[in-house]
Amino acid sequence: MEFGGCWEAVVENVRDGLLVVDNTGKIVAVNPSFERMTGYISSELVGESCRILNCTGCKIFGEEADTPWCKLFVMGKVKNKECVLTHKDGRTVHVLKSGMAMPGENGEAMAVVETLTDISQTVHQQEEIVSLRKDLCMDQGYHGLLGKSVPMQELFELIENISKSEAPVFIEGESGTGKELVARAIHEAGPRKGKPFIKVNCAALNESLLESELFGHVKGAFTGADRERIGRFEAAHEGTLFLDEVGDIPLSTQVKLLRVLEEREIEKVGDHHPIRVDVRLISATNKDLSQLIREGVFRQDFYFRINVFPISCPSLSLRKDDIPLLAKSFIERYASRDNKGIHGMTREAMETLMAYGWPGNIRELRNTIEYALVLCPRGLIGKEHLPPVITLTPVDLEPRQGKFVYSQRERDELARALEKNAWNQSATAKGLGVSRVTVWKRIKKYGLTPESLSA
Repeated sequence: MEFGGCWEAVVENVRDGLLVVDNTGKIVAVNPSFERMTGYISSELVGESCRILNCTGCKIFGEEADTPWCKLFVMGKVKNKECVLTHKDGRTVHVLKSGMAMPGENGEAMAVVETLTDISQTVHQQEEIVSLRKDLCMDQGYHGLLGKSVPMQELFELIENISKSEAPVFIEGESGTGKELVARAIHEAGPRKGKPFIKVNCAALNESLLESELFGHVKGAFTGADRERIGRFEAAHEGTLFLDEVGDIPLSTQVKLLRVLEEREIEKVGDHHPIRVDVRLISATNKDLSQLIREGVFRQDFYFRINVFPISCPSLSLRKDDIPLLAKSFIERYASRDNKGIHGMTREAMETLMAYGWPGNIRELRNTIEYALVLCPRGLIGKEHLPPVITLTPVDLEPRQGKFVYSQRERDELARALEKNAWNQSATAKGLGVSRVTVWKRIKKYGLTPESLSA
């Protein structure tokens, strides 16, 4: 049986899009299904570079004659790869792509033939399902994060968008706001889910130990290095590396990290052989890096490199609507652990929590619940079971405690020192006998600004 021109009819009527590209990246042919999928007609595509489609699944090598155009020419084939194309009108088209390189007379790949299935409707349905599940199951949390307040809803949406990117993320926020949970949520919501999530507390290690921790070391690299060890970058290969307290990284290590981020290569301490690493970097700090840059202890170029996509964790004082949900979660967790028959809080106790300022954020709320569970024998946690710092007024507390959440005397002393030193935080810290970070935190705690003091 002779098929003759039947193949042309098959290509013209097949449901999937068909695309043929030569070894220079020029489109050779498309079928009607591909035209409908992309919005272009054949005459607008044939002879044009395939880059017109902005396919996210293509790795372009170059346009030189002796260089393969893309990864498909090297691998020979690809099967069922999820990609995104750009429609002629600018919208995105989700496709499932399979392709094969076609050899010429000399055996080298001269063209590739790709079939593309439009899965946009399926993807949109899955996104709607995920969104509905997130709305219905918010009490159980979003990748470990709890919250129904507007700031948290905005944060969840931001995480969803960030997770699809490979750009470095920089998380800012006060101590105790859950920066590590946000970093882990970004990892788990993205394509690197299932791969390693490695955390490094940069404030806990000195310079030499930090470099060994990050990059690893070879045997004999320094005293005590009795065997070779891989670093956190290697351990996080194909996953995510979370650098916490990034403001404490020494300048010399910042230089090395900058080079690693640019070249995607590391060298172990005591060795000079580069090792390729594929790591998504997330950094976090509760320090004012802009101030550290002005003081010369943080490199501006390193800051710009890690701060491609900034994200801020809201303090608990900005999301007080979430306090009942968070308190309920902590009560259930710790009451079950301690085998105590406690199942909630009295209205008075909850009103007390809602009226408090929470300078220690979620961490302080968690500690407060644990404290109350120790004192409460059973039933409901009452106001009498809460720590004194939560239940007493500033006037009651100031004469009894050297450190308190809010002190009018402390605020006034800070305000006078700031005005005296023209709002130079370093000079103010020196005059008060505290660290510059403490001055910065107190400014935020009391909401001080030059305008508020001059009013």
